[in-house]
Amino acid sequence: MAITAPVPDRRARLFPVALGLAALILGLSFTLAVSVGAVPVAPGTVWGVIANRLVPGLVEVTWPAGHEAIVWDLRVPRAILAGLVGAGLALVGAGLQAVTRNALADPHLLGISSGGAFGAITALMHTGLILGLATVPLFAFAGALGAMALVLGVARLADAASAERLVLAGVAVSFIVMAGANVMLFLGDPRAAHTVVFWMLGGLGLAQWSQLAFPALVLAFCGPWLWFRAQDLDAMTIGDETAATLGIPVARFRLEVFVVGALLTGVMVAFSGVIGFVGLMIPHVARMLVGGSQARVLPLSALLGAVFLVWCDLFARTVLAPQDMPIGVVTGLLGGLFFVWLLARR
Repeated sequence: MAITAPVPDRRARLFPVALGLAALILGLSFTLAVSVGAVPVAPGTVWGVIANRLVPGLVEVTWPAGHEAIVWDLRVPRAILAGLVGAGLALVGAGLQAVTRNALADPHLLGISSGGAFGAITALMHTGLILGLATVPLFAFAGALGAMALVLGVARLADAASAERLVLAGVAVSFIVMAGANVMLFLGDPRAAHTVVFWMLGGLGLAQWSQLAFPALVLAFCGPWLWFRAQDLDAMTIGDETAATLGIPVARFRLEVFVVGALLTGVMVAFSGVIGFVGLMIPHVARMLVGGSQARVLPLSALLGAVFLVWCDLFARTVLAPQDMPIGVVTGLLGGLFFVWLLARR
């Protein structure tokens, strides 16, 4: 299932339109996500609260204090976190699919998400916040990076140079690391186990303003880095030999993309839990819309990933209201169906 090299086609001309529409849909989705809930809030009130918080006194306050607390303290940070996580995971998926030349590569299948979960569980249940608020993100990044190193080690040990075997190595490492995470969970404080289990299934209910800086900063660094290396990613989709003849240090560049992917995934997992299949699905949708050039696929994937996860979170917190369904259940169902469809297309 190798990714074919990008070729010029009419879809390239649709890129500005697709990007604009995706941005518009994201804005509308954000508004809807903040408006809908156990306590409905009018869209005008939503943006009034946001404007008043950003520039005090800009608009006249005509809404109850309870609505302002619901909008600003609960729903806005949750919607922003959903957008950041969706964009980050989609970017990781697009980058990994390019450097592995495999349409099934994503942070979940390559074990990065499992490694991030292992690191985060270690911090939450065993070490405590020894490094302050940065403890969980740093441990999650270390776990994601360690899992990626294990995947590369297993692939080298088994002489699994092909992209398909690299994915199989990732699946194997993912099972092993998740087994280790389950052991850490079993050995931890039983009183915290319920929260961690819900977190392992993915959830955005603990989103706070004080924590949004970490995923935002990592996305602001890693996203542009991947976009600036779009031509190198395009060359990697053709083959290692072709990329090498163009002057790209193939092994080092692939390692750099893995490290960037581990950083993005680890930080996102630290605040959202394990959310699978976003990185698998969204880049394929982007390529179907605007062609295979990574310069177009990456920004569109980020926007589509944000839209997708905002809607998944909205569904997860409303379908069984007042209970909050783990968002990983929603993405897992949709991702499994997409996986089957992708296999059917060969």
